[in-house]
Amino acid sequence: MKKGNAPAAMLSGIRGVLFDLDGTLIDSMWMWEAIDVEYLGKKGYTVPGDLRRAIEGMSFDETAAYFKDRFHLPDSLEEIGRDWIAMSEEKYAHEVPLKPGAGEFLAYLRANHIRTAIATSNGRRLVRAVMRSLSLDTRIDTVITGDDVANGKPAPDIYLAAAGDLGISPGKCLVFEDVASGILAGKSAGARVCSVDDPASQADREEIRRLADYSITGFPELLDSLEKEGL
Repeated sequence: MKKGNAPAAMLSGIRGVLFDLDGTLIDSMWMWEAIDVEYLGKKGYTVPGDLRRAIEGMSFDETAAYFKDRFHLPDSLEEIGRDWIAMSEEKYAHEVPLKPGAGEFLAYLRANHIRTAIATSNGRRLVRAVMRSLSLDTRIDTVITGDDVANGKPAPDIYLAAAGDLGISPGKCLVFEDVASGILAGKSAGARVCSVDDPASQADREEIRRLADYSITGFPELLDSLEKEGL
């Protein structure tokens, strides 16, 4: 945990916790990397080394437009989206787990009357699939997806919308994120932000931790600290 990251300080005055989904609340980045390889391979391309960073925080539609432009794809944006959904929906429904400790932390928040939201750049159809699979519908108060806002991360739109849906000022919200663009989105919205380590963002970990107000290796670390502090 980042120096000075006492859970009491992190959660002091917090009425809402806003979670990014992929790489933060669920362990799914491995899947998207595999899909990029498979999808671009079918089109005759290898995955460029800068692709993950280039599309970080983009909405589903923004990413489709980026792929179409960068790789000169003849497919329509609708066709690109359909291909991705077909490749990923089954995995979301059956292969993607919660991050370790995430379920227990959600239970802690519910027990302490702290409201929760998911704010994800992903599309609503895929979010529904993974929420059903992991029974998140009963553990999350509201969900905002990239389909619901005009601008993807690092714009603050999605976190402003999530806080607004909860009826809570962004200043009384704590955001959990795994990438730099998401951290910037949360801070621009006026929330405090805690970074969560994910293997997919290992190369940018130092920058991610520098940008965030707090940082944790994962939810088990946070839960252990809460227990030690008797919270």
